[in-house]
Amino acid sequence: MSHGERLETLLGALLAGSHRGPAEELVRQLTDLYGEGLTRIVGTLRDHAPASVGAIAADDVVASLLVLHDLHPLDAPARVRRALDRIRPQVGAVGFRGIDDGVVRLSLGAGRGCSSAARATVEAAVRDAAPELTGVEVVAEAVLYQIGMGPPGTTPEGRAS
Repeated sequence: MSHGERLETLLGALLAGSHRGPAEELVRQLTDLYGEGLTRIVGTLRDHAPASVGAIAADDVVASLLVLHDLHPLDAPARVRRALDRIRPQVGAVGFRGIDDGVVRLSLGAGRGCSSAARATVEAAVRDAAPELTGVEVVAEAVLYQIGMGPPGTTPEGRAS
């Protein structure tokens, strides 16, 4: 179970009881506190070691915290493109079409394996890279077949070439 999943489970248990208000306030205060700390750390790094901000953002856990506090050095389109580059060997051709009103638009070509599995992999990668987006729209591209006049190696008149 990931850190995020454990936190969700614990918060769910706290929020179900009579301690909901104080639990929510505690979470808000802690989030604000470490958010302010991260803001100061990233500011210092940008001033004294700008390349290190990109280096720490390459770590998935750190990247998720930077995104949460709007401190990630890459914007959402760049993070989505990077995520797609990482999964392309698994899913085949996947294209970035843009982001409109918080929804990322992607195209998924005829690739490897099951298209529903590829779609799920793409959606998960995008959600992980840019959780602030509100949706993922994946459009499967049509498979195009070339229709010839005869078997390969023949002329249009049907003679061997």
